[in-house]
Amino acid sequence: MPGNSNRRGSVRRTSKGNPTAGSGGRVRRGLAGKGPTPKAAERPNHKAFKAKKQAERSASGRPQRKGGDAEWVAGRNSVVEALRARMPVSAVYVAEGAERDGRLRETFEMAADRGISLLEVSRHELDKMTGGAVHQGLAARVPPYEYAHPDDLLARAEERGEAPLVVALDQVTDPRNLGAVVRSAAGFGAHGVVVPERRSAGMTASAWKTSAGAAARVPVAQATNLTRQLKAYQDAGCTVVGLAADGDLSLPELEADADLAAGPLVVVVGSEGDGLSRLVAETCDRLVSIPMADDLESLNAGVAASVVLYALSRARA
Repeated sequence: MPGNSNRRGSVRRTSKGNPTAGSGGRVRRGLAGKGPTPKAAERPNHKAFKAKKQAERSASGRPQRKGGDAEWVAGRNSVVEALRARMPVSAVYVAEGAERDGRLRETFEMAADRGISLLEVSRHELDKMTGGAVHQGLAARVPPYEYAHPDDLLARAEERGEAPLVVALDQVTDPRNLGAVVRSAAGFGAHGVVVPERRSAGMTASAWKTSAGAAARVPVAQATNLTRQLKAYQDAGCTVVGLAADGDLSLPELEADADLAAGPLVVVVGSEGDGLSRLVAETCDRLVSIPMADDLESLNAGVAASVVLYALSRARA
């Protein structure tokens, strides 16, 4: 009947607020103070807290691990190449009933020599693990790459009693270019490579393979902000030179300047399409151009780095 709020399914309506609560304990508890608001740098979910932790990690010199999951190298040729390049493979997976051939036998031998786990799984399970890639019954698991701290590269040069030579990449997004630069850095005596944390290629399986094993010998460091890191290198006594088509200094002139070429040096290489970003170019002490034939406008990052590092290795010899 109308007004019977106790009947099943009825809704009790009130004119305002919640008069049944009164002004007693429940309201007083809600008004109780919770103490002073913590500072932004003390709140775990605040960006200031995360920035503080990042700065502490950088100051401690601990290596930074790239975020993300492990990678998969799928396919017989790819796995053999990865093992030949001494990629840090953590395990090799073989599908049940996979046909044995020379590549599989070589994989087993290299895995046994390096103490890498060999696991046999069903083909369906291997399909799921590799995301449906064409694995031909063979795949390798590669853990995330552990990056060095940018300061470690200067420490590496100091340990060797050599003037630092570091290669920094700006806006280079192709991992094969990164791998080629790492390979050239190893071949021509550079002490390491620096890449930005964002908008840059990382040390993926593709970069590892392109480096042809050099990534196991030359450290790759990650910088939160490349411009700031270049300034930090300048503060440490390094001269920063960037590669640019309209540079004020040609490569032969750089090679001929013994003090500059043989001193503490950071070489910055930009992308083939866009070159150096504005802030990075403005931060460089000198801009260096590579003389080329008129019908060739630019070189990709891997080739440009190789040409410059070769010239510097001759000057430093």
